[in-house]
Amino acid sequence: MRINVTSVFVDDQEKALRFYTEILGFEKKHDIPLGGDRWLTVVSPEHPDGTELLLEPDGHPAVRPFKEALVADGIPFTSFAVSDVESEARRLGELGVRFTQQPLRMGEVTTAVFDDTCGNLIQIAAQD
Repeated sequence: MRINVTSVFVDDQEKALRFYTEILGFEKKHDIPLGGDRWLTVVSPEHPDGTELLLEPDGHPAVRPFKEALVADGIPFTSFAVSDVESEARRLGELGVRFTQQPLRMGEVTTAVFDDTCGNLIQIAAQD
């Protein structure tokens, strides 16, 4: 068994697609219309056949309060692996990404947390 698709709830799929591709560097994998929404996934260019990230609409009534509670408590919705947190945070910062936690070394792991502009906090992490 393996993870095929995971999701992040977004308040606007088009805005999320721009952020996740143009800023974070993911590539669009699937874009299938489903009524007013889309089955819209992105993948890492390093693993185009790997796990897909579904940019899932946050229209369900339970989702927005859940997302707001996580953000209010500073809890990231998910985490992405990078090779160097400090250089990736610097690159993203230069693109205007707002960080809620600057790179922080915690034992053998360094993390940072940013706002994805779609209602989520996202963590980047690297093993040192």
